[in-house]
Amino acid sequence: MDKVITVDENDNQIGLKDKLICHLGQGILHRAFSVFVFNIKGEFLLQKRSKDKFLWPLYWTNTCCSHPKENESYEEAGQRRLKEEMGFSCPLKFIGKFQYQSGYKDIGSENELCSVLVGEYDGKISINPEEVADYKWVNFENLKEDVIKNPDNYTPWLTMELEKFFK
Repeated sequence: MDKVITVDENDNQIGLKDKLICHLGQGILHRAFSVFVFNIKGEFLLQKRSKDKFLWPLYWTNTCCSHPKENESYEEAGQRRLKEEMGFSCPLKFIGKFQYQSGYKDIGSENELCSVLVGEYDGKISINPEEVADYKWVNFENLKEDVIKNPDNYTPWLTMELEKFFK
């Protein structure tokens, strides 16, 4: 079973817990990260989550997101997941973190202390269909407008991150 790092509000590690258990009910606070990749035109690379995702299947979200492993930096974790989900990796830069909790139907919740990373890439993309249903490059203004018009198409953390880090 996959383990995630449980933390307090100050990002002090409390322990390791099963990933599924941390996402049931209201969730248990744990470390996570979100990666935003841009191209030379400044467009965001979004992914549509796989239909097999436990929470928010087939929702559009940032380039990739996941949980760091124990003793793995956020940047290392982000590069690992980019390769696993999108078929490429690129240098990443930490831009901040925030805490949020959001429930999905009656299935479970995200309860995360989430670090946000950004990178630039213009090469080939080769999605992993077990993780990603689709992808697209989007202009920031068009994305902001569509999130307002169609909020139910997007993950809650994407909406929060756009507001907090990409005004």
